[in-house]
Amino acid sequence: MMKKETFVVANIYVPAKRRGTLEPSRVAQLAESMLEDGQTTPIQVRADGDRFVLVEGLHRLEAAKALGEDTIEGYLVQARRH
Repeated sequence: MMKKETFVVANIYVPAKRRGTLEPSRVAQLAESMLEDGQTTPIQVRADGDRFVLVEGLHRLEAAKALGEDTIEGYLVQARRH
């Protein structure tokens, strides 16, 4: 079972391909939900040198940024190489 960790938002890189799927209305809804209930679902990142690369959770990450959060909860996953 994966252990939840806290990651610094500024250290998470979002690949350009993934950024293209961003829906601002969804970010706004999640930000509102996070204000009321906190972050209920952790994001997933993989290690890449001194930073982390987002694997899952673009809208949650962007909602945290919109709320001015410095950190976000997530899981560190092992990425498969293709």
